[in-house]
Amino acid sequence: MKIIKFVSVAIAIVLFASCTKKENTISSIDKRVDSLISLMTLEEKIGQLNLPSAGAFVTGSVESSDIAKKIEQGKVGGLFNIKTVANIREMQKIAVEKSRLKIPLIFGMDVIHGYESVFPIPLGLSCSWDMKLIERSARIAATEASADGINWTFSPMVDISRDPRWGRISEGSGEDPYLGSQIAKAMVTGFQGNDLSANNTIMSCVKHYALYGASEAGRDYNTVDMSHNRMYNEYFPPYKAAVDAGVGSVMASFNEIDGIPATANKWLLTEVLRNQWGFNGFLVSDYTGVSEMINHGIGDLQTVSARALDAGLDMDMVSEGLLTTLGKSVSDGIVTEQQITEACRRILEAKFKLGLFDNPYKYCDDSRAKSEVFTDANRAEARSTAAQSFVLLKNANNILPIKKSGTIALVGPLADAKENMTGTWSVAARFSESISVLEGLKKAVGTDAQIVYAKGSNLTEDEVLENNSTLFGKGLHRDKRTAAQLREEAVRIAQGADVIIAAVGEAAEMSGEAASRSNIEVPEIQRELIQALVKTGKPVVLVLFTGRPLALAWEDKNVSTILNVWFGGSEAGDAIADVVFGDVNPSGKLSTTFPQNVGQVPIYYAHKNTGRPLSGPWFQKFQSNYLDVSNEPLYPFGFGLSYTTYSYSDIKLSSPGMNASDSLVVSVDVTNTGSREGKEVVQLYIRDIIGTITRPVKELKAFEKIYLAAGETKTVKFTLHQSDLSFYNADLKFVAEPGEFHVFVGGNSRDVKQASFVLK
Repeated sequence: MKIIKFVSVAIAIVLFASCTKKENTISSIDKRVDSLISLMTLEEKIGQLNLPSAGAFVTGSVESSDIAKKIEQGKVGGLFNIKTVANIREMQKIAVEKSRLKIPLIFGMDVIHGYESVFPIPLGLSCSWDMKLIERSARIAATEASADGINWTFSPMVDISRDPRWGRISEGSGEDPYLGSQIAKAMVTGFQGNDLSANNTIMSCVKHYALYGASEAGRDYNTVDMSHNRMYNEYFPPYKAAVDAGVGSVMASFNEIDGIPATANKWLLTEVLRNQWGFNGFLVSDYTGVSEMINHGIGDLQTVSARALDAGLDMDMVSEGLLTTLGKSVSDGIVTEQQITEACRRILEAKFKLGLFDNPYKYCDDSRAKSEVFTDANRAEARSTAAQSFVLLKNANNILPIKKSGTIALVGPLADAKENMTGTWSVAARFSESISVLEGLKKAVGTDAQIVYAKGSNLTEDEVLENNSTLFGKGLHRDKRTAAQLREEAVRIAQGADVIIAAVGEAAEMSGEAASRSNIEVPEIQRELIQALVKTGKPVVLVLFTGRPLALAWEDKNVSTILNVWFGGSEAGDAIADVVFGDVNPSGKLSTTFPQNVGQVPIYYAHKNTGRPLSGPWFQKFQSNYLDVSNEPLYPFGFGLSYTTYSYSDIKLSSPGMNASDSLVVSVDVTNTGSREGKEVVQLYIRDIIGTITRPVKELKAFEKIYLAAGETKTVKFTLHQSDLSFYNADLKFVAEPGEFHVFVGGNSRDVKQASFVLK
């Protein structure tokens, strides 16, 4: 009997292998998956659901690892945290040459904002408001990562966040569901292209599904509690946009929703994602997301693993709960083998779509790794993109751009900190080859000007806090001199300069995962440095590094010029020089609202009115306002200055009203009224005046980034359809309700022209 069984399996493998030569159509993939699953034991099916972290390997040490043994036994479906063609080839070789069924592995990595050619952090990238630019950044990241063996990225992160205390706001696209949705589509398209079986595309994984950016108190991993109406209207849209764009995988979030962790929330993972939105890819947990449900208090490892599978989760990252408990859960009647088969099927389908069964080594081409990663062309694109992500927050007296002449004093803890230029989640970056501000400025001026440098201060007075904010090789080389000594040196060189550039703010890992802050101001010791520089009477330009909106009320009041550069990536220093010296006119616009102070948080433009909205000047008793600060943000959503100026005409409507089947054209003339060329983001917002449920005071519905020569005028037209006026009502039905609408067009959410129309 054993001989007969062995022969039948061998024949089946030969038949399966012949199937893999066929075209990767959906029907052929289904047949191939059916053929393969028919060969698999329960244990092998469960093995495909296991995603361990590979960790660091030295070439040649792979085969002796514990993970290698599990791969050989069919207990691993994929790996992440491993890079280089050599290491990945060794791992893949074990899977396809030593395991019984020779099923290839999928290899994942956090390719968040570039691979080795690092682009701005996602929050900064979103401020470009340029979807083609954003798509190209993902395309380049996919090309580089795939050349180095990676075929799956845990990106984009599309969590809406309105709380800058949350560190991971740096990884997303800000506060707005419409802008976030457009960016989600651009990123998925950039990573996956139009052919996942090509060797220079990679599978995208949208995260963190869902609502992770609304963690209570801005504290990472914390609980989330909100109405379903708010979920559908404000937080779900970017995830759905990624699904509509064909994203191959989705990652469950850490937080709970309706009292159930997302990783085991069947309503979220199956009812909404699969049944309502039609997602047909596979679902993976976040890092130890399955086992962490034990701490949430919903059961032991076997219980939470079974609940995750039943909810619709397919792959377990690191916990190995599915691997070690599902066999027993089948025996105990808690889950069925059919549920495991369906999860396994979705993972195998992804591998077929990636073409891994046709060629398991398709991403292991040494020549590509040598010629397509960190190229001059890719770095040039990263530099250009960074310059277009910077946001000019203030420029009193037109201090910027400065001339490439005289003496320029560069001070601050971020001035000569190349390891920090790439920002958080830059796991493949070549820190030693990143361009610091000091290096960028010196290259830009050559012998035309003198750059003098002093550190001026450490990141913070608190050494422990600085250490916690400079992890993963991104130290700031703490200076052991006293704060007074560092300041005195900076003031001394500044007094002999024509202009001062202060590179201040956060370190790269002061935002990001597990980097929440209760105080979102510039660290006090840096503010003391800025105060001393301002007292010199010299013009001071703040080059502000940050991964979140900061509370900059003091800086805005006391410093003439503030250029927010986020973390611009591997070419940040050159890009900063491009903008500071005027070779590039800044065009970035905020994708998040900047508060006056942390007490206003959460603050966002698309808020709703209360029954007692502030109707006059602040302060008004018994109206919705604060005693100690106005309701207004420091810088509104969509805000960003330029080295030129723009004017907007009144809005023209194609009709005073529209029927449900019609469209309405909204047009406005935009003129560059300054003396140099520039790019402007023209933004359209609407307000539904009366609804069956309360509606926001403004909602972004369209935007276009345009180029204007000095003195040029362009007519910008937007077409509104019924879907643009629709929302999820109290019954979670997507409807457009007849009535009056206001439409606003301008250069930010605050400074707009207004018109009205009626939906009949």
